[in-house]
Amino acid sequence: MKHQINSRKLNLRAPHRTALIRNQTIMFIEHGSLTSTKAQVREVRRFVEKLVTLARKGNDMNTCRRAKMLLPYKAEALKKLFVDIAPNYVNRPGGYTRIIPLGRRVSDTAEVARLEWV
Repeated sequence: MKHQINSRKLNLRAPHRTALIRNQTIMFIEHGSLTSTKAQVREVRRFVEKLVTLARKGNDMNTCRRAKMLLPYKAEALKKLFVDIAPNYVNRPGGYTRIIPLGRRVSDTAEVARLEWV
């Protein structure tokens, strides 16, 4: 049974999974879109929505520390999140990203999707 299991395992161990989601989040923040498998895009979307909701509160010390705890690798990505991205969504109650399905990959027929800002 899958009671109280909220995230996808993505066929990875926990440290590798968190590193993958963090790195894809950084790429999404830096480039504005992310193309990957549908399952990975959905996990990245969950993570990004939480980060933007946190960054919307403002650029004070506590929110910066909490965001740095969630995304510790790149300070430039956090700066872009707080300065450029989060102010655009201050009046929006949620749903900052959209997933666009792109069909299936030829090699392994995995469902591919693109994640982009609304």
